[in-house]
Amino acid sequence: MKTLLLLLLLSAVNIDGIIEDIYNQLTELEYTDYEELQNTLYELADHPIDLNHTSERELQRIPFLTSLQIDNILLYVHDHPMEETTELYLVPGFREYEVLNLLPFVTVSAAKVDDKMYAREVFQYAGHEINLRVDTRRLEDFKGDPVYIQGKYKFNYANRVQFGAVLRRPAGGDGQDIRYGGYLQLNNIGILREFVAGEFQAQFGTGLVFSSVFHLGKKNYVLNIGTKREGLTKYTSPDGEGLQGVGATLEFGDAHKALISTSSLYSIKRANDSIILHNIGANVTLTHNNFKIGLTLNEKIYSDSIGYFHEPEYTRTYFHGTRQAVLGLNARYHWQWFDIFGEVAAAQNTRWGVGINVGARFSPVETVGLVLLYRYYSPYFDNIDGYAFSETDRLHDENGGYVGIEWKPAYWRIAAYGDVFYFSGVKYGIPFAPSIGYDTYLEAQWLPQKDYYMLWQLRAREKGMTGLYSVRYQFNITKRQWRFRTQADANMAKDKEGTLTWGASVYQDVQYIFHFPLSITGRLQAFHAKEWANRIYTFENDVLYGFSIPALYGQGLRAYINMKYQPVDRLALYLRVSNTFYYNRLQSGTDSPTQTDIHLLARIKL
Repeated sequence: MKTLLLLLLLSAVNIDGIIEDIYNQLTELEYTDYEELQNTLYELADHPIDLNHTSERELQRIPFLTSLQIDNILLYVHDHPMEETTELYLVPGFREYEVLNLLPFVTVSAAKVDDKMYAREVFQYAGHEINLRVDTRRLEDFKGDPVYIQGKYKFNYANRVQFGAVLRRPAGGDGQDIRYGGYLQLNNIGILREFVAGEFQAQFGTGLVFSSVFHLGKKNYVLNIGTKREGLTKYTSPDGEGLQGVGATLEFGDAHKALISTSSLYSIKRANDSIILHNIGANVTLTHNNFKIGLTLNEKIYSDSIGYFHEPEYTRTYFHGTRQAVLGLNARYHWQWFDIFGEVAAAQNTRWGVGINVGARFSPVETVGLVLLYRYYSPYFDNIDGYAFSETDRLHDENGGYVGIEWKPAYWRIAAYGDVFYFSGVKYGIPFAPSIGYDTYLEAQWLPQKDYYMLWQLRAREKGMTGLYSVRYQFNITKRQWRFRTQADANMAKDKEGTLTWGASVYQDVQYIFHFPLSITGRLQAFHAKEWANRIYTFENDVLYGFSIPALYGQGLRAYINMKYQPVDRLALYLRVSNTFYYNRLQSGTDSPTQTDIHLLARIKL
């Protein structure tokens, strides 16, 4: 038990490291909202999930939990309510390192929270957080005003009443572009399971009709594909990617027997500078023991006809018009080590299009998992509110099959997948049709104990007549206040003429946590990427709720230093200074050879 408590302590003080490891799995994914992911993870760390009184929807907020692990947790606590979080080691399907990653985001309590709420208690016991951030970006050559300003306010009462507002002035232009947003979310008040107003997200089934802003890619947690958090939830960014309006979910019945969930929403937002989009949606889901079935409807009404000015060939079968109806039917059945899921949807266009996403997961033993997925999106299936498993960022004209496997022997985690896809028409960047492609991936992680970590990744993918082949090696070591990370990346790209080019990068991170409330993280990185196709993506430490995943291209050096000073629990100050030196620009003399960014953030908790 002493060992478990020590491991718990180590995990609790290293939340930033856990989030960083998650981000390192996402650095090649371009179709996700990194800021929303980070907001969710820090929110979970501040307000952990009570495992004894939770639900499938709530546990789906943790991105690295698989569907089978969620099912195992719910089954365990139903039969054996937990007395402490370290009982997670007794839940089937969890390795020690997976429990360590989960501990900072969960808790246990004996008493269930009363559904009743009193206004006096809400305001008396709520937590408040204020974040003020100022950046100066690319000081040497930024076009326009280089100053970025953002202010955020968060209100949270026991995860049941949440309110937030954000004001943002992007860098560039004349500095007059002010963006603002806000949200209100109520949870678990009688039969009202979710109420959202302002900026929010909706997700049902596999995402063919409505999908959340955050998406996991192929290589990110291989067994998690095809499933996401269902329901309505707030959206904390004012970038316009989410829905804007109001929505509510009501639930009737017993989660362990038969449960009926009904959701409805209305959103009004700008589709572009001149067109307003009205969005009406509804979902009804029935859950009975191990079976779930849901029906989702979505009606879009545009104030003017949607079209594409230059009409490139790949947009020919995109949606055109003023009204679009989308409907989908999703289902899931899971039993012990077997899980089957899928969704079928139809979208109105110049002719109706069909989308199909169906898959199955198997885990006959705790150390082995297998997932199979088939998807088909017809050439006339096009829905901007949906996102499911796909090779591109748009569910349109794609046919493919995916196989993924994960094996966890002793202190290892080995994952691999293979994906083959076919496009019947012209796609962006592929000027001919039809075309085929493939994507293969192999990853091995060595996790002998919390202080050491080693990673190998191999990936090969071809689409159209181009290809990219990459390799990554990473080694982490933690010794008391010190943490070191070494990573090397290399890739080779093939263009349409068959010419091969290469790119490479190596960096060293050093972090030191002082005995007083100060931590410093620094990096020195060298990179060489001859062509844009060889660009290198690597995750970088940044200020709280910020993220930095630059695309390094050319030849040069990059360095940054990130500092956090927290004199008291209620106040934290962050400073980040980064600089990139481009040797190739120095030789050409066309652009500034250096780029410097400075980020400042202050967090106040009341």
